[in-house]
Amino acid sequence: MNPSDPKYAQAVHRLLTIMNELREQCPWDKQQTWDSLRHLTIEETYELSEAVLAGDSEAIKQELGDLLLHIVFYAKIGSEQQSFDFADVINSLCDKVIARHPHVYGEMTVINEAQVKRNWEVLKLKENQGNRRGGVLAGVPNSLPALIKAYRIQQKAHGVGFDWSDPKEVWQKVEEELAEFKQCLASDPLLAPDAATMSAREEEFGDILFSLINYARFIQVDPETALEKTNRKFIQRFNYLEQAAQRDGKSLAEMTLAEMDEYWEEAKVLATR
Repeated sequence: MNPSDPKYAQAVHRLLTIMNELREQCPWDKQQTWDSLRHLTIEETYELSEAVLAGDSEAIKQELGDLLLHIVFYAKIGSEQQSFDFADVINSLCDKVIARHPHVYGEMTVINEAQVKRNWEVLKLKENQGNRRGGVLAGVPNSLPALIKAYRIQQKAHGVGFDWSDPKEVWQKVEEELAEFKQCLASDPLLAPDAATMSAREEEFGDILFSLINYARFIQVDPETALEKTNRKFIQRFNYLEQAAQRDGKSLAEMTLAEMDEYWEEAKVLATR
């Protein structure tokens, strides 16, 4: 991108003009607040995520536009409240990015990507302390989905040096948590467990998931992306199972697991072609 190209200034001017017109003339847009937009913004973020996973560049462009419209909308409301405007949003972002890249805009030298990430977290911690926003984990939103939240917690801890040094140690922790979960199941009734038993199972299972997410981070696998790809794979194969069974005049409810597994294996073979 060439910032001096007038098309960028023209596009931003056009967008801000449209936002002003919508806010003044559209009954729906007039009524919106930060609170009313919040759940829609979350939805748009997930739609962008789906487009990225699909590798659909046209969809990514469209979803980025939808998300940008929300950012402009929040800024428009902020300007009406005389709190901040779109220029303030951009300049605040620029200031923050420059401050967190001293290896680009300052005298600091870094060796690799890992060092950049660690410096970023240390700088964020200093900013939060200066703003009285809490400690190392204060930047992890409470409303994040649990899997993503666990991953970000671990990244934050890593940023200040609280982390394992060897992936083998992390996997040993996974195996340790699995053993504790098995022991929990062995000592408790599987049928009709009481509240204390269920609480213990839940805690031990949570420890397994947390450890697996940590291991994924060490081997540079994004667990959210990995799980979503598995979800999509399951859906694709199950849809084939349903369609193939219907094609052959069979009902899933009346089929045996072995019969369904035949279609499942067919779906796996077709996916590799």
